[in-house]
Amino acid sequence: MGFEFIDGVLKFNGYHAISVGIIVLFIGKQLNQKINFLKEFSIPEPVSGGILFSVLFSIIYAITDIEIAFDLEARDVLLVYFFTTIGINANLSDLLKGGVPLVILLVVTIGYMMLQNLTGITIASLFDLNPAVGMLGGSVSLIGGHGTAIAWAPKIAEEYGVTSAMEIGIACATFGLILASIMGGPIAKFLIKKHNLQPNQPSENENEDVQNYRKETITAYGFLDAVLAIHITAFFGILLNEVVAGWGLDLPLFVTCLFAGIIITNSLPKGFVRVISGTKWPSRTPEIALIADMSLGTFLAMSLMSMQLWAMVDLAGPIFSILAAQFVIAVLVNIFIVFNVMGRNYDAAVICSGFGGISLGSTPTAMANMSAVSTRYGPSTLAFIVVPLVCAFFIDLANALMIPMFLANFAG
Repeated sequence: MGFEFIDGVLKFNGYHAISVGIIVLFIGKQLNQKINFLKEFSIPEPVSGGILFSVLFSIIYAITDIEIAFDLEARDVLLVYFFTTIGINANLSDLLKGGVPLVILLVVTIGYMMLQNLTGITIASLFDLNPAVGMLGGSVSLIGGHGTAIAWAPKIAEEYGVTSAMEIGIACATFGLILASIMGGPIAKFLIKKHNLQPNQPSENENEDVQNYRKETITAYGFLDAVLAIHITAFFGILLNEVVAGWGLDLPLFVTCLFAGIIITNSLPKGFVRVISGTKWPSRTPEIALIADMSLGTFLAMSLMSMQLWAMVDLAGPIFSILAAQFVIAVLVNIFIVFNVMGRNYDAAVICSGFGGISLGSTPTAMANMSAVSTRYGPSTLAFIVVPLVCAFFIDLANALMIPMFLANFAG
């Protein structure tokens, strides 16, 4: 039948878990289309639908004492798919476009990530909680977002005894997303008004990257070619995971698949054609983008709908205390550090709105913040080059190394 009822737990198998996840994703899309609040704060569709269903399942549990659970093994495969596509799309030549501002923002961001983790750990210690809880309220869920929180939560729950790690991580990521959406625009407005900043005159090539975006029709063979590339990359990612495990470095599989994608994409000669498919390596193709969107959306929907909200009621105080402290620090870092080191000009103000999205939210939040500011005050070419490179590429790499380091030193 696809489900079983044992000891008060109604558990659905992987087939039905994916099916419900897709339904949740569609309902989230409809919610975002109809509720202005969700649009304004750039709440992702799987978050909208997933939280709704987790609340409904919690109400069922409260009324009937029946717990609804899902087999999430297929969800973990989707996570590997998503991060593998990030690696396949990573082109190191893009680093040249950002130049010195990119390096400066990257250094500031890494320093901020360390501060974010120390803040979370400190607040958690004030409540006599495991430091791993503070990490869940640090770069794991905030700068890392829902994907990283969901990816690391099982490991933290198993190795550090934080049984509600998934719920804590998702709660922090969700509220962080809202705070990030609220923060970016007002900060940019404050800086622009205070310093009377004006945008630079746009160049003729300002929208060159958008104009050059690939618009080829997605075909069945193109889709299968992308799937094959992901599987090849994941195969080497699995081998790489075993190698680093032999070195004593325990990394989640999605991290090594991300690295494998970066290595393969940037090692292949330009124009290289594979013998089997007769096609080029599918970096930044519509098929890869489609698979990334499908994987991440369904992955998040499945993870959020399976949250056991009742398990984190006792931690509501510490969670909101951590988030309040993180919000204040993020605002101060933005105004007093990011704005100054990025040049104290209009570009710096727009970058600050994007950094607000990075600091507590996600790449889409950062882009939404900057788009809103640019639409109102004027364009900033530099911001739209530097911020996406930092938050969509470097943060995942830095976080993948930083999280186990902090856990080993503070929660071990």
